[in-house]
This record gives sequence, structure tokens and C-alpha cells, in this order.
Amino acid sequence: MQSQIQQYIPEPALHQVLKLLEHDNLVVKIKKERKTRHGDYRALPNNKHQITINSNLNEYRFLITLIHEVAHFEAYNLYGRFIKPHGVEWKRVFQKLMLPFLNPEVFPNHLLQLLAGHFKNPKASSDTDVNLALALKQYDEPNDKTYIFDVPLESAFKLYNGKVFKMGKKRVKRFECVEVNTGKMYLFNPNVEVELLEKRNE
Repeated sequence: MQSQIQQYIPEPALHQVLKLLEHDNLVVKIKKERKTRHGDYRALPNNKHQITINSNLNEYRFLITLIHEVAHFEAYNLYGRFIKPHGVEWKRVFQKLMLPFLNPEVFPNHLLQLLAGHFKNPKASSDTDVNLALALKQYDEPNDKTYIFDVPLESAFKLYNGKVFKMGKKRVKRFECVEVNTGKMYLFNPNVEVELLEKRNE
């Protein structure tokens, strides 16, 4: 387990992470990138439990995602299978498990400030915390994608699934975008990364 995990997380976090994973009925698997999730947790038959994490995550996002999924496992053990997936029980467990990692030996100071705010009431996905998501993405491998908040009005862009949209106006936090093929309007968080297809005519 140590050799599998240590290449993906900050080194100072390794000892504490391995302690959390000391369960005979818990298996952690590293997966290829999945566009719709960073990781997941499943209770399997025969009292076994499985956590999967995407291999392409930077070390800070990998650690947060791993503890997120371990919190599902611990909440299941403490409160049973009928609790809400991201309800108050999971939030309490996630906060408790994450607390030992929230120090400058593990995370850079600018991330710690954002994490402190996030963990007052952790969400189902850190991606919905726009400021935290943008800060974490600074540690990703460079790519040719554009953040949706940088897409000019009326410009076309493409998602990872091939669907093409036209950029619309901003609401309070999210952006209105129309799918070209169907004419349906969708709302996008500003930290979504897309492929810009054309620029606005000046």
C-alpha cells in the first residue's frame, strides 16, 4: 500500500494516510482519468469496501480526494448504509479526518487559507468551491484548455465529451451557455475547463 500511495500524495502526509488505510476490508485502487469524478467509494459484497482515485490528480487534490472517500468508508462504519452520501454525518467525519493534514508541512499556505474556509462546511465536491478549485488547478500539468470565465461572449467552445456550446452571459456565479445542437441552455461553474473553438469577432 505504501509504495502505491506515496508517489501521489505530499510526503509529510504519508504516515497519517497509511494509518487511515489500515483496514483489512478496505482496498484502494488507482484508476485512469475519469472526466466526471476524481474518485469514488463503494461498499462491496462480503463486507468489503473499495476506494478508487484518478491517477492524474496533482498531489494536493489526490490527498483531498482520498480523505473524502475514506470519510465515506468511516461514515458507513459509524452510522450505517442509510445516511445521505454527503450529509451531516459524512461532513463531520471528513472534517475530523482532514484536520491533521491542514498544516504548512502538507499544504502551501495559500491553499491552507482556502481549505480552512472550505472545511467549515465541506461540499460534495471541492470543484464546487470555485476559489479552491482554481487554486488547486495551479498544480496540475499544463494543458491547452481555457477556463470558462475567460471565454468571450458568443464564442463557441467544446467540452471533453465533444458537445459544443456558445458562451452566454454571467449570472450571479455561473455562466449561461447554449448547446449548439439542441438549443438547450446550461449553467456552468466558472472553473470548468473547455476547448475554445472560435473567438469573438471584434
